[in-house]
Amino acid sequence: MNADGPLPPRSGLALAARLLEAHGFAVVARNERGDSLYLRPADCPWHLRLSNHARTAKQRARRSDILTSLVIDGPRSPDRVEALVADAVRNFQASLARKADQASDTGSRR
Repeated sequence: MNADGPLPPRSGLALAARLLEAHGFAVVARNERGDSLYLRPADCPWHLRLSNHARTAKQRARRSDILTSLVIDGPRSPDRVEALVADAVRNFQASLARKADQASDTGSRR
């Protein structure tokens, strides 16, 4: 990506969604206002949330299927959006590995 000027938040979110799709994520839901997208890899029960705002405690309690969130709440350069997406994908994969480790640990207990 080139280092053009900052994108407005809506454009940054759209770019992030396209980049996440390139990483194998698909949009499976969006909230009523359209400012939060929920994406996941095929055949995966866990989600990555892409939004213009952080989740509240109530939202976190209701949606325990979200492993990580990517928040773009202000203007960001395309390069910065790309870096944020790379971080979110890395965090999602690390959380997914932890979930797999937890599942295998529970099966070995007596």
